[in-house]
Amino acid sequence: MINGFRRTTMIKKIVISSLLCGAVIMVSGMHLHGAFAKQKAEEQQHIFESYGDTKVIAVEPVDVLFSHNNHVIAEKMACDACHPRIFKKKRGAAAAQGNYDMKAMEEGLYCGACHNEGSAFGVVEETECSICHTGPLEPPKIVINTEPVEAVIFDHAGHLNMGMDCADCHNHIFEMRIGHAEKTPEHYTMQALYDGQYCGACHNGKDAFASDTLCTSCHIGVQGRQRMFAESAAKSHGDH
Repeated sequence: MINGFRRTTMIKKIVISSLLCGAVIMVSGMHLHGAFAKQKAEEQQHIFESYGDTKVIAVEPVDVLFSHNNHVIAEKMACDACHPRIFKKKRGAAAAQGNYDMKAMEEGLYCGACHNEGSAFGVVEETECSICHTGPLEPPKIVINTEPVEAVIFDHAGHLNMGMDCADCHNHIFEMRIGHAEKTPEHYTMQALYDGQYCGACHNGKDAFASDTLCTSCHIGVQGRQRMFAESAAKSHGDH
């Protein structure tokens, strides 16, 4: 009886000791996890305070995402690798220069100073476009032209779904900027299309239907545009 009692007491002590050890380990683990989380948060705060928003979104000439985080944090690039020699350390400074476009980059300016197929992937590599032109900055599904005539649509999503790449049109046919062709309506005409410019570069009756056929595929008119935006003709008249 006595030996049995001692054995039971010893087992209880072992169990209690094990539970206490487990509790200590768990508390220590929680403490370490909390400390790690705090350190991570402090690091992120330091990054934000040092470099600002790590994702820079350029809206001119087109919406483009630049990951400051990937360049400075992941690739460990120094600030003076870009500033101020390539980019002034001020948001919007490049767009204000008036030549912040793909053509300039292809000539080695701006991002093209490094993205030249040597130091980094080239800006003209068709397979790499979506790295910057991506995510919440996806191109519009439909582009609506209002000059030189109103309500001419371009099905951007439809062309991409057919397997076309950005470089099929940009920048040798169209600048990658909505409304750029419309700025010169005297040139952006049906005659120009018949001569193989703009949409006519492909819509020539061979690569795609000729630009002098299937007119209503693109020319949807004012009412067609209203239907696209779910506006009725009655509401339109009521606004006048």
